[in-house]
Order: sequence, then structure tokens, then C-alpha cells
Amino acid sequence: MHKLAQITVDEVLMLLKEHDLLVKSQFSRLDQSFQSIAYNSKVVSDNCLFFCKGNFREAYLADAQQRGASGYVSEKQYHNVTIPGIIVKNIQKSMSLLSAAFFGFLQNNLPTIAYTGTKGKTTSAYFTKSILDKVYDRKVALFSTINTVVGNKSEDVIKSSLTTPESLDLFTNMNKAVQNNMTHLIMEVSSQAYKKQRVYNLHYDVGVFLNISPDHIGRNEHPTFADYLHCKEQLLVNSKKCVINADSDHMVDVYYTAKATSQPEDIFVYHRKGSTMNEQLPKDFEYQSLADSLSENKIQLISVSDKAKRLGIDGTYEISIAGDYNEGNAVSAAITSAMMGAHPTEIEYGLSHTTVPGRMEIYSTKQHGTIYVDYAHNYGSLHSVLDFLKKQSPDGNVIVITGSTGDKGIDRREGLGKAINESANVAYLTTDDPATEDPKVIADEIAAHIDPARVKTSYIADRTSAIRKAVLESKQGDLVVVAGKGHDAFQKINGKNVPYAGDATIVADLVKGL
Repeated sequence: MHKLAQITVDEVLMLLKEHDLLVKSQFSRLDQSFQSIAYNSKVVSDNCLFFCKGNFREAYLADAQQRGASGYVSEKQYHNVTIPGIIVKNIQKSMSLLSAAFFGFLQNNLPTIAYTGTKGKTTSAYFTKSILDKVYDRKVALFSTINTVVGNKSEDVIKSSLTTPESLDLFTNMNKAVQNNMTHLIMEVSSQAYKKQRVYNLHYDVGVFLNISPDHIGRNEHPTFADYLHCKEQLLVNSKKCVINADSDHMVDVYYTAKATSQPEDIFVYHRKGSTMNEQLPKDFEYQSLADSLSENKIQLISVSDKAKRLGIDGTYEISIAGDYNEGNAVSAAITSAMMGAHPTEIEYGLSHTTVPGRMEIYSTKQHGTIYVDYAHNYGSLHSVLDFLKKQSPDGNVIVITGSTGDKGIDRREGLGKAINESANVAYLTTDDPATEDPKVIADEIAAHIDPARVKTSYIADRTSAIRKAVLESKQGDLVVVAGKGHDAFQKINGKNVPYAGDATIVADLVKGL
């Protein structure tokens, strides 16, 4: 519920007609205005336009009317209320469109960089914010998987519940950012945001496609990989300028999707020097690793095309976050930041001063292993972390603690098992966010893809106990990876958010005790 703007019935109907969403309206007065909008009846106040969406029950609309709603938008007509309705073909599209209009289409005046990819979105977004904060005096908003940042006060940083929130919440946060004098926005956009029409009609100044690998395929997500790819590609269709990482599968398809709506001059492709992937794509930037240890990370960025040279960002850059797989993320941030006006010195500062909560957080112990807390939760991200750490410490054991989500991302279980089998020595499988599933069944599905002769594998249901055992049984030189939940403050179990200290807090307290 928000009282910062308004919209009239006339404006609502005009927009819905424009987008071929209107079925019919029961309103007699076109000049009637709404001072607030909501989809949760509990936050409704006077003169509110109420959206009937999701797993909707008629009782919610009756409650909304009682609290002051003066109209509703729905895919069907309800007869148990006296307030007029606007019937639409698609409630999710309608809510996104009308929420943007309610706040005055703020995206037109808030330059936005949007990231998509199976992995790397959050780190890339944080790299970019770190650079642009230097350029624009900390006036850069961030909508990420971890946090939503709409200003510089502590109350302006909120823990995110979705990578890309519901459209009404997204535009509300955008409005808060503008009210707080934020001048730019960096956001992560998930495939689900397109699948569920949360970002319908939202356009970005720069759209970045980092990579894609099979993930989010399952009964509650994408039915097929083709559907997943299609949804991810919509980010580029809705971006003025596009940045593409050539070092991933399916990037030729992605490039031609971008080309359908953007001029070749506005598409920038980068790749690792020596990479043979997607060689038929034009190349604008190449980068090479100068150092990629746990203590020192450095890349060289070289422009290849004339349009890349015009950005003037060739040079050597230090990166504050360990992992060779983060080098490409840093490159994407350097390119997008340059498009937004950053100079090499600002890029240099930003990349070397970025911290990401729950991403490769390192905790050292004197008598046990070094512990890494990371949000890695699928094959791509876990493989990258474990493979990198194995190369750094070939003589020590790589020990991993992880689980997987229930009721979604079913295919992740096989991927996690494969990543563990390739690069770990010891695995403790435990509870993640099992939802309505049995965490032991989920763990067994991960274990089915681990060779017990290669990796010593066990199951400990209680996540805190699993972390404790893994750390206490590790030796000097071992690397312990606590993967999946980072700073998450709850576990999703049987429809409830059960309080959980968070992997990072548990590890920090444990290390302090040691």
C-alpha cells in the first residue's frame, strides 16, 4: 500500500487497452482516482485499487473492500462485493503495467543496468554498484538476490525474499530509491520474473547476459530448458544496449536474440583470451588472468573492436573477490560501468573494494581448515567454487556441506552431486530449504551422483551440526565450503519460514570459539 502517487480510472483503461489487456470495466466515472495500490488485503487503505492475483480467494477481496478498496482488477468478476471491477486478460501483466504507471514510470528517469545468468548475477551487480557508487557519490540503488538497497541509511537496506520481486513491490522500491535521491539502479532479473510477468513492460538501459546452464527446470518452475532460455533472453529484448559473455553455451542464440531488437553497435561481446567457445561471434573485449590465487586476483582487459576502444577502459584491474570464475563477472561490471560514465580509476577502485555478503566469505582457523561460506546452489556455481579451491590447495582435502531446495530446482540435485564428485574429498549432505519434501530424500538424490569410493559422503539432518562436525574434523590445509544459504535467516520447511542463524553467523561463532 502506497500513498505517494495516484492514477485515474481513465488512465488505467487507456493503458490496458493499449496493451490489449482489457476485457471490461464496471466503473461509471472515468475521473475517479486511486491514491494507493495493493495486492495484499491486509495493507489496503482508502481509495485503493486492489489486484486479485496468485492463489486468490474471494474472502481477500471482501477484506480489501472493508479496509477501503474502491475498485479491483481481476481476471474474473466477483459478485460478493459492491465495489466495481476491471476485468483483464492477464493479471500479472496488468499489475506490472499499472504499478509502473501509478508511480509515474520512474524507469524513464532512473538509468538501469540489469543482469541475468544462471550464476554470477549477484557478484556482478555488487561489482557494478561498488564502481558506480564511486562515480555517483553512493547514489546507486541495488535490487539483488541478497539485499534490496534503496538508500544509504540502515533502514534502506532490506533482505530480499526474491531475486526479482513482484512488480508492485519492485516499482514501490524504485519509488523509494528516487525519493532517497538515488540516480541509478542495478538489478538482477531472474527467468521467473519473465515467466511470471513481474517485469512486464520494464525496459533497461543496459542488459547483461552472463551465462546459462540447465537450472530452474522442474514442476514449479520452467517445464523445459528451451522455456528457461527464452525467458532469460527477454532481458536483452527489453534492453537498449546489451553486454554478452561469449564463454558460455547457447550464446550464438542469445546474440541473435539481442540483435533482433538492438543495433550491432549497441551490443558488446566479451570473452576470455584464448577461449574457443562461440568463435563465430564478434568480439569487442578480451581479458586474461594475471593472478588468481586466494590472496591476489588480477586481470588485464583489452578492447578489440573500435566501439570497445571508444570506452577507453583497457588496463590492469585488481579484483577483491577470490575465484577465477569471478573474473568474467568483473569484466561485465567494468564494461557496463563505463557505459554509465565510469573512468578506469573508478573501475579500478570499485573492483578492488567490492564485498558481497555470503559470497566467498573466508574464515581462518589456527588448528583446522580454512572455511568458505558461499551461496553456491547449483552445478555451475558449486563446480566453480570447488574446482578453484582444489587448484589452490592440491594437498589439502576439500570438504563441502550442502543440501538442496525442495519443490523447485529438482535438476540441481544431480548437478550438486556431480560438482562434489569432480572436486571434493568429503561431503556432508544436510537440510537446505526442503519445503514440503523430506530432506533425507533430497540428500539421497544428490548422493546418487557421488561415487563413495572417491568422496566420503554422509548425511546429517541438522545443518548447524553438519557445519560444526565438518569444521571440527578438518585439518590444517583443508578447505571447508559451506554452500547454499550464506546469510539466509530462515529455512523454508512445510510452508513455514523456520528461523535459522545463517551459515555465515554459525561459522563466525564457531571460529570465534576455536
